[in-house]
Amino acid sequence: MFKDIVLATVPSRICDCAADKAMSFAQRFEANLYIVHVCGIEEGWGTMEQQIPSGEVSRKKSELEEYYQDKLQGIEKYEIKVVAGAPHTEILRLARKVNSDLIVLGPRTRGHDEVRSRSWNIPTSCLEQVCQKARCPVMITAQESPYGEQPFFNILVATDFTDEAKCAVAYASQLTRQYKANLHLVHVLEKSSAIELASQKEIEKDIQKSKDRLAETYADTLRGLENYSLNVSEGDPGIEILKFVRQKKADLILMAHHSKKKDPENAFMGLTVANVALHADCPVISVNRHFDLRCAIY
Repeated sequence: MFKDIVLATVPSRICDCAADKAMSFAQRFEANLYIVHVCGIEEGWGTMEQQIPSGEVSRKKSELEEYYQDKLQGIEKYEIKVVAGAPHTEILRLARKVNSDLIVLGPRTRGHDEVRSRSWNIPTSCLEQVCQKARCPVMITAQESPYGEQPFFNILVATDFTDEAKCAVAYASQLTRQYKANLHLVHVLEKSSAIELASQKEIEKDIQKSKDRLAETYADTLRGLENYSLNVSEGDPGIEILKFVRQKKADLILMAHHSKKKDPENAFMGLTVANVALHADCPVISVNRHFDLRCAIY
């Protein structure tokens, strides 16, 4: 399913959650794994004009090899790259070069846990810029999970009916078929003064309308799937999505990186995506354009 996976990391506990996912995928699908660590110019490189590597590159490679040596034993095809430059630029450059079909990274690479959320929704953050400009889906893994085989039984995809969300639903459908999993489509009616004053019957009527719209909008995408559910609630999108994640025991969440923006490279990650990815116990895949699984067998 995945053939070329890029893992952006530092040899530290703070990236273990992302590294474990990337390596388990690489092992299961016999994929090429590219482990990339980006050094700043001050970390062992010459001037910007010369780009002369020093012993820092070899040291970092050895450090990564040693840190991940146990987990890399079951992976035949991997390459460790240490490069200089802006992290998001080098991660995206490598992803394009190897034609990756998945980029995996954590919500931050440095700093303490209590300030990790500061990297979200900042236009200049590495996470934001990678998710924004990547040509392939980006998996964000913020929580620890057991290393090893982790099949997806329940896949949840959130949609607000935008064109961007359709890309996420389409990709979720492909993953569902590949894993023979259950697919749960979720739409949240955001609270407004009108909804807050509406009667219970009116709210239930709006929820049923949205369920009908889900069925109609995604009829072609869902055709042939045996196990899927259509779910609608009202309230704060981030909170409601996380409720569904718990109810459905989701192993994976898919969301559009943004919505209501024409150009994906000029759109920032939505606050709902950030909140869900930061607090969910399972990985979140950010999708910003249509992408087909490679080597998928339905």
